[in-house]
Amino acid sequence: MPGHPFDQSSYQVRLDWGVDGLARLAPSEVVVVVDVLRFSSTVIQAVERGEDFPLDAAARAVSINGATVAERAPETAAIVLLGGLRNAAAVAEAVLALQQDRRVRTSVAIIACGELVSGAPGGPLRFAVEDLLGAGAIVNALTDLGIDHSSPEAAAAGESFRALRGATRHLVAASGSGRELALRHAQRSERRTADPDAVRSPNGPGGSGAEDRATEHPTRASPAEELHAATAVDAASVVPILRDGVFVAF
Repeated sequence: MPGHPFDQSSYQVRLDWGVDGLARLAPSEVVVVVDVLRFSSTVIQAVERGEDFPLDAAARAVSINGATVAERAPETAAIVLLGGLRNAAAVAEAVLALQQDRRVRTSVAIIACGELVSGAPGGPLRFAVEDLLGAGAIVNALTDLGIDHSSPEAAAAGESFRALRGATRHLVAASGSGRELALRHAQRSERRTADPDAVRSPNGPGGSGAEDRATEHPTRASPAEELHAATAVDAASVVPILRDGVFVAF
């Protein structure tokens, strides 16, 4: 809905939070979805392995809000990319390539997904430091390529990442999201110890087991390993792009 104070329509690089932020921003040619823990890192690593990643129940089990934003983004007729700390520079290069192909300035909406407080779609959203840093890393990489007409919201995120880059891993691990990841892993381990079949039982604590299928290939990572992969800045050169409901390599 362009024409209001929060649509950032006068800027090439824009940033907002969650599904509401996606709707709030002016329509953009490219939407970059950022959900560092754990949707972005899970999908990026799958694409690194040469796999496609459909937006299905397994995707929603990884992250309800990340998958929901990715599902809603094509409604804006934008090209949808998935980014994070792990592939920030590659995302910027993909945006530059798209702009060069189009031969016209290309607007970019970076959507930091945040965390759903209730864990249910449509619930209240809370700030997530990892998504601020992930979005900021992409803004920073775009700036380095000359795509630097950024909104104040995007510029603030970019400068936050630039200033805090050396502390990224520590900040994410010590954040609420990092501590929640460790807690969930501990609870899952306890359930497995108590009843190895319950985690994958359709009616057990693990529901359909979709989260296990989405995250255990090739082996289930520990919280430290997940955090290391998610916060490894520019470790990946792949960019997932959404085509017909499936993330594939750009």
